[in-house]
Amino acid sequence: MEAVLDTCVIYSGLYSTEGASFEILSLVGKGDLTPVISNSLIYEYEGVLKRNCKALLLSLEEIDRFLDGICVVGNQVEVSFMWRPHLKDADDEHVLELSVASNNKVLLTQNIQDFKCAVDLGVSVYTPRDYLNKRKES
Repeated sequence: MEAVLDTCVIYSGLYSTEGASFEILSLVGKGDLTPVISNSLIYEYEGVLKRNCKALLLSLEEIDRFLDGICVVGNQVEVSFMWRPHLKDADDEHVLELSVASNNKVLLTQNIQDFKCAVDLGVSVYTPRDYLNKRKES
């Protein structure tokens, strides 16, 4: 299964080993979930993680290794169209565009309200916990 992982999921999963976001990252590590990535999303991950490296208790080198790993296991999708403006937060537009461009059209975020219009574009939006519950039911 593939999914776009919003930056908040990545951050939360690295911040705490408890919770659904960490479980999502564990699925990625096991090869049970493939992150859909783009250059802009990786740059966003990098910026947020490196700005918060002290809170995450990670060195810049550890963040680089983590991002390298995401790039190795991720499915890079080119976004050749733009849906902007579609969301209230312009910084989230590239995440929605990537979700639309991906084959599975699944987006994992903790900010469901920010992406509520995504369903109009055929994107299924889940919190990490809801996604994990859905997987258990299947």
